[in-house]
Amino acid sequence: MNTSNGWFYWACLSAIFAAFTAIFAKIGIRNVDSDFATLIRTAIILIVLICFVWFTGKMQTPSALPAKTWTFLILSALATGASWVCYFRALQIGDASKVAPVDKMSLVFVAVFAFVFLEERPSLQEWLGIGMVAGGVLVLAFKR
Repeated sequence: MNTSNGWFYWACLSAIFAAFTAIFAKIGIRNVDSDFATLIRTAIILIVLICFVWFTGKMQTPSALPAKTWTFLILSALATGASWVCYFRALQIGDASKVAPVDKMSLVFVAVFAFVFLEERPSLQEWLGIGMVAGGVLVLAFKR
């Protein structure tokens, strides 16, 4: 696969792992508070990522990063944490088959936010697809 399409491979793997995340989390939070479960999950992710970055030789000096990079990585981390807390809470009280599709509304929000903040301009066909995703999410979330 050439580098211009390499993103698709990684995005598909991300989707597969995200699906397993929902299933494993739903089973794992049956007898524990969702916020505490999020803490455990985050601690494990931290350990795994430290090992991964260290063993692949990608460790860098954090102080060498520009302030703008730090600012946006911190904002991203805060958004991720908030997302995880909300996701686990939703999984604890709702069906995984309903929670996971609504979580994927992030695709619609990313498109809108990228339009507003990053000046990305999806084509009419892409907006149609984004609208279809939104419609599909609503159909799945409110099924009887």
